[in-house]
Amino acid sequence: MTLPVELQALFADFAWPWLLFALPLPWLARRLLPARKSASAALKVPYGNRLDAIAGTGGSARGSGAGWLLWIAWILLCVAAARPQQLGAPVAPPQAGRDLMLAVDLSGSMAEEDMQLGGNIVDRLTAAKAVIADFLDRRAGDRVGLLVFGQRAYTLTPLTLDRDTVREQLADSVIGLAGRETAIGDAIGLAVKRLRTQPADQRVLILLTDGVNTAGVLDPRKAAELAKSERVRVHTIAFGGEGGGVSVFGFRLPMPGAQDDIDETTLQAIANDTGGRFFRARDTESLAGIYAEIDRLEPIQRPGEQIRPRIESYPWPLGAALAFGLLAFAAPMRRLT
Repeated sequence: MTLPVELQALFADFAWPWLLFALPLPWLARRLLPARKSASAALKVPYGNRLDAIAGTGGSARGSGAGWLLWIAWILLCVAAARPQQLGAPVAPPQAGRDLMLAVDLSGSMAEEDMQLGGNIVDRLTAAKAVIADFLDRRAGDRVGLLVFGQRAYTLTPLTLDRDTVREQLADSVIGLAGRETAIGDAIGLAVKRLRTQPADQRVLILLTDGVNTAGVLDPRKAAELAKSERVRVHTIAFGGEGGGVSVFGFRLPMPGAQDDIDETTLQAIANDTGGRFFRARDTESLAGIYAEIDRLEPIQRPGEQIRPRIESYPWPLGAALAFGLLAFAAPMRRLT
């Protein structure tokens, strides 16, 4: 049985429209249930004869309006119980972005002071924190997770829209927190585990490291195969300047024979195998440019279709039902005075 269109539109304005079927219950109870009779008076009052007269005629009580007031109160109470709702103003949902996992190297080599930030010489981790924090500011709508790796890989924050929490966890990270070695393969494997339940076209890992894989149980190339099978794009960033130098009066002097100890070949292969990009950053400025390029490669989608929230309106009929009930209670009292 299909309800008429008019009734469907009426019921659509209620969260629990089936409660409206309770409207005739008092009438049915009065018609179907037998009247209860008592052999003796339950309460004796001086004006008992007047009450008996009102109860016997019935018309006087109805004439006072108390009966109609009670019916109106009951109808309003049923309407309030059905939870009437109204549509609010259109609201645009938040931007739908990517599911990004940020993997940051905390091995001992990230303490190398070969970066400049604001005119000062800083270590690699401090420079990376500043650039990643700026990157997070531009990713409104993304669900971002943070994992760190050294000798082992750990998740500091799961995927979340709360980028402030991710930024705070990143700021609190220190060199050696996950060990002094570098487990690139384990970091990729952990990120894939976190991303595999997300929509396939939004799984992105951005991995920043300044070394080679020296620890962990998972080989980086095997981890790349796992990421590819789970459709996780991995963007790899090899970060580090002319390491091995010394600082004299604020100036960086390279040591003879010093060279970058970064496995660029493996990092590039990981990116190529998973559909990502490989980047090489030798200073803070180039690192900032890389994250800006990743912004372009992984754009944030535009807001979805506007929706109209439902606003609860039951307090109005509930308050009116209370008012009519009090009036019905007071009406007989006025007649007896």
